[in-house]
Amino acid sequence: MKVFDAKHIKNIVLLGSHGCGKTTLAETMLFEAGLIQRRGRVEDKNTVSDHHELEHERGSSVYSTVLHTEWRNYKINIIDTPGLDDLVGETIPALRVADTCVLLLSAPHGVEVGTDLVWDHLAHYDRPVIIGVNQLDHPNADFDTTVAQAREHFGSAVTVMQYPVEQGDGFHRIIDLLKMTMYVFKDAGGKPEKEAIPESERERAEALHKELVEKAAENDETLMEHYFEKGELDEDEMRQGLKQGMMKRSCFPVFCLSALRNMGSGRLMGFIDNVAPAALEMPAEELADGGTLECSADGPPVLFTFKTMIEPRAGHITLFKVMSGEVGEGQDLVNDNTGTTERINQLFIVDGKERRPVKKLVAGDIGGTIKLKDTATAHTLHAPGTSVKLRPIAFPEPRLRQVIKAADQKQEEKLHAALLEIQKEDPTIVLSYSRETGQQLIGAQGDLHLSLLKWKLSHHYKVDVEFSAPRIPYRETIRKGAAAMYRHKKQTGGSGQFGEVHLRIEPWHEDMPEPSGHSVRGKEEHDLPTGGKLVFYNCIVGGVIDNKFMPSILKGVMEKMEHGPLTGSPARDIRVIVHDGKMHPVDSNDISFKIAGLQAFREAFTNADPQLLEPIQELEVRVPADLMGDVMTDLQGRRSIVMGVDSSGRYQVIKAHTPLAELDRYSTSLRSLTQGRGTYTERFLAYQPVPSDLQHRLINSHKEEEVTA
Repeated sequence: MKVFDAKHIKNIVLLGSHGCGKTTLAETMLFEAGLIQRRGRVEDKNTVSDHHELEHERGSSVYSTVLHTEWRNYKINIIDTPGLDDLVGETIPALRVADTCVLLLSAPHGVEVGTDLVWDHLAHYDRPVIIGVNQLDHPNADFDTTVAQAREHFGSAVTVMQYPVEQGDGFHRIIDLLKMTMYVFKDAGGKPEKEAIPESERERAEALHKELVEKAAENDETLMEHYFEKGELDEDEMRQGLKQGMMKRSCFPVFCLSALRNMGSGRLMGFIDNVAPAALEMPAEELADGGTLECSADGPPVLFTFKTMIEPRAGHITLFKVMSGEVGEGQDLVNDNTGTTERINQLFIVDGKERRPVKKLVAGDIGGTIKLKDTATAHTLHAPGTSVKLRPIAFPEPRLRQVIKAADQKQEEKLHAALLEIQKEDPTIVLSYSRETGQQLIGAQGDLHLSLLKWKLSHHYKVDVEFSAPRIPYRETIRKGAAAMYRHKKQTGGSGQFGEVHLRIEPWHEDMPEPSGHSVRGKEEHDLPTGGKLVFYNCIVGGVIDNKFMPSILKGVMEKMEHGPLTGSPARDIRVIVHDGKMHPVDSNDISFKIAGLQAFREAFTNADPQLLEPIQELEVRVPADLMGDVMTDLQGRRSIVMGVDSSGRYQVIKAHTPLAELDRYSTSLRSLTQGRGTYTERFLAYQPVPSDLQHRLINSHKEEEVTA
């Protein structure tokens, strides 16, 4: 394989809503460059990009795929991404390593829901953007409306570089406003003929050309002076101005495409070569310690891993971008995240499922290697003797959590091992274990994400799984004081068991006074692992209970607090005062006082106006203004307290406090209510009392479970 120097490498990511033609455009770009001899089709399951069995089954992209093409002595690395928001874990790493984003819009559908969601992620990474209006050969194509929507959604930086003379079935002519030329395509597409702009289009073309010149000039004072002096800029000056505008994100050039009919892709690739910035021209990368790293071919070797794949034969395949210097086969690099040394035994570039060996890769290029022992996604590898750690990739929190278990209990260990492997490939799959509910939880981006996980477990790992809603981690506490005593007496021949405990329990809160009417001999404060506190007082006088038995009484109390009397949920924020009791010189022992303490606490708890607490989440729901009413109504039906509403561009942000019990599959409901345009974030806020009617239902349900258990 040819090795390109850093100045002639461009990295682009194809973004857009589901069905906008990203995979078809990638296929056409490879065909135009002569790297493939025949264009595949998504419907025929033979494209270079969508090569996975699951993608063939679904008929759409599921994974981000790295490809490359060569155009006029430039290498263009292409990352084709899926267009569904559940698969954002594939899109975000691609954004992290791309230098230019090509955002495809569907001419028949304009700016779709998925486009808005992609734009939010794209804007976070502050990358230059090229907009491609695709599918202009569709009968319902509407270029002007699509551009108008793009300006409404993305701002005035949307800049027309080309426009179609006709649309729909007759689409075959594009007027280029940079070159002031009309491209005329044959029905089969391919290389167009260049013709003069017809008189019927001259006025519109000149007006749009002037807008383009002004957009290019506004990014550079020297160009602005030239424009004022000459009233025009030449083509090279416009390219210079457009590049600066793209890097400042004040210019998003718009191109015309029919990827299916191979019209416009060559001009797009030419613009990427000539204008889109290379990695060397991009701002320095941020380091985790606050410093920066320049992309330089002469710098020290630094790699950043952005994707991990696991294949049955090859094992772990790691894809990376060379952020500085160059890397070659046999080179040893240190993983700054783990401290281990990794050897680059093989080096290759990737085209879908094909791997093409290379001897070295230079700064700005994208490639892969295999069998790195301790390297995962978003790790930094560098030369020994230095320390470089690039800013990590920020993945979104799960929007949906479910209990996952193997359909066959004998496969639980196999399931756990499989999930750990899958997490390496997809960091948006989050595996956790709830100690208090005893459930293994899986976090995902939505129902589709879960269904794809289930497919992978079944087909690749031969494990069938079941999903269910997780139990809510309730808490129990008390609202008033209560006293109780319990005598534990057991005689079965020989030494018996005897212990009597008198105690009082009270609600605990910060800065409350010490208990009155008792002589405090000892005090212990325990921060509970499930939150809240237990304060334990030893107020025994006269030696009625020996000091050596107090830890056993405390142990019994804490054991019952771990599984509270109401629903078996952990208890919290209680103080216990042990003030009297009895013991036997022969039969008293640790187990006797542990049981007596547990039972006395249990009885006192039931008489202390017990209260069940539920976790409350702090929600921020982002929805289009016209759908806010439906979302508010739904939130109120979920026992939410709306705290306020803020504006964010075309969206409204609803802030609410909502019980966790009401949020099962909320992401699915919100998407249904908002046609996919609503998003939300949540975080734990506090524990608050459960309404009395719900508390009775939960207690009765727990009693029924105990009877049937």
